[in-house]
Amino acid sequence: MQEFHAIVSGRVQMVMFRDFTCRKARKLGVVGFVHNLKDGTVEVLAQGSKESLSNLIEYLHSGSLLSKVKEVNVEWRESGKIFDSFEIVY
Repeated sequence: MQEFHAIVSGRVQMVMFRDFTCRKARKLGVVGFVHNLKDGTVEVLAQGSKESLSNLIEYLHSGSLLSKVKEVNVEWRESGKIFDSFEIVY
C-alpha cells in the first residue's frame, strides 16, 4: 500500500472541495481523510494503490466545480496508521 500527504491551496474551502475529494477517493478505493486547515488550505492523507493515488492527485489538481486550485504539494511517504475508509474530518 502506498501513501501520500498533500496540501491543496487556492480557493478550496467553502466550495465543496472536501466532498468532491471524498467522493473521488471512495470511487477509486482509496482510504484516508480530507481536512480544512486554518490557513485556508486543505490537507489530504490518502492510502491505496499507486495507480489509484495518482488518479486522486489528478482530481485534486482539477478540483470541484466551484474551486480554483492553485497548487497541490504532494509528499509520498511510508504508510503509518492504516485507515479503513475515506472520511471528511471536521
